[in-house]
Amino acid sequence: MATAAETAKATAEKFAATSNQAFKDSVEKSLAAISEMNVHSKRNLEAIVASVTAASKGAESLGAQAMAFSKKTTEDHMAATKTLSGAKSLQEAVELQTAYAKSFMESYLAELNRWSDTVSGSVKDSMRPINERVSAVVETFQSAR
Repeated sequence: MATAAETAKATAEKFAATSNQAFKDSVEKSLAAISEMNVHSKRNLEAIVASVTAASKGAESLGAQAMAFSKKTTEDHMAATKTLSGAKSLQEAVELQTAYAKSFMESYLAELNRWSDTVSGSVKDSMRPINERVSAVVETFQSAR
């Protein structure tokens, strides 16, 4: 039979081996989790950069549209002023002014719709990368359950 000392030694060695393995497994899991968090952080940063880039492009597009509309409106206003100055009667001046006002309002409303579409598209494009990252994080948490 084994002596009490040998049994205690075997038990201690088994306990130490089990503890070492549990510690090693714990460290490996922790390192894997940290590595996964780093990957998620990198992808989150990339999503933010993509989002800001899309928003910047949308703002640039909207600015270009506003400048083009402003230029066209100024040119139209100058042409309307020239036409109005050539009116032969008060009645003709009122008709020309009414036609110009109607034309301006129609083009203004059409431009507002175009700007609205640009802003809407820009918001969708800028939110897409962030939404994709949120979905990926939710999936990760759900799969960890």
